[in-house]
Amino acid sequence: MQPPTQGRWRQRLPLLIVLAAALIGVVALRDHLSFEALRDNREALLAFRDANYALTAAGFVLAYIAIVALSLPGATAATLTGGFLFGLLPGALFNVTAATIGAVLIFRAVRGGLGRSMAARIDASDGRVKRVSDAIRANGFQVLLSIRLVPVVPFFVMNVIPALIGVRTSVFAASTFLGIIPGGVVYTWVGAGLGEVFARGETPDMGIIFEPQILGPLLGLAALAALPTVLKSLGVTGTRA
Repeated sequence: MQPPTQGRWRQRLPLLIVLAAALIGVVALRDHLSFEALRDNREALLAFRDANYALTAAGFVLAYIAIVALSLPGATAATLTGGFLFGLLPGALFNVTAATIGAVLIFRAVRGGLGRSMAARIDASDGRVKRVSDAIRANGFQVLLSIRLVPVVPFFVMNVIPALIGVRTSVFAASTFLGIIPGGVVYTWVGAGLGEVFARGETPDMGIIFEPQILGPLLGLAALAALPTVLKSLGVTGTRA
């Protein structure tokens, strides 16, 4: 039987790897996972894609998963790259799938390293934090989906908080996949038009998702996702015929 301390360190090893990789990535990869890097290497990327489409697609998805799972800089640039290389479809599918897998991996790393002990502490407490945690657990899918639909909360934060309060992996994965589809499609669409942006010597408008014509529908979807939770909290339930 292994000592308790050794067991705890083994559980926290994936989280420690993520933190170390994130620190190294910020220092070493900041200039390589950027819009500028994509602009400067666009011709080589397109040529490699045309000669090795399946390999390029697989390599892109794996790289995107690593960026998200290890919290490396460049997730936005990766999303643009997906659109630039593969178009709106299948680029959006590649982006959303890879981002979801990466998010689940870091979710599991945090949950294994800190989430269980933190969830136990929250359950043992008797205050506002526990009430909020219980509310999210009871309505996890709707709450997480509504937050994911409007990308105001940083993606990394929304990967960590559910792990710390004990949200089920299946709920986290489903709400993440469905919730990031609208924003993922918008940014992939921007990436698909990068050829013209490069030709004009301009930079893409990454604030487009906050334009009224795009943000409005996203807020509407978020409100619809949260509606069952709101009605439940008000004691409004469906009636049987």
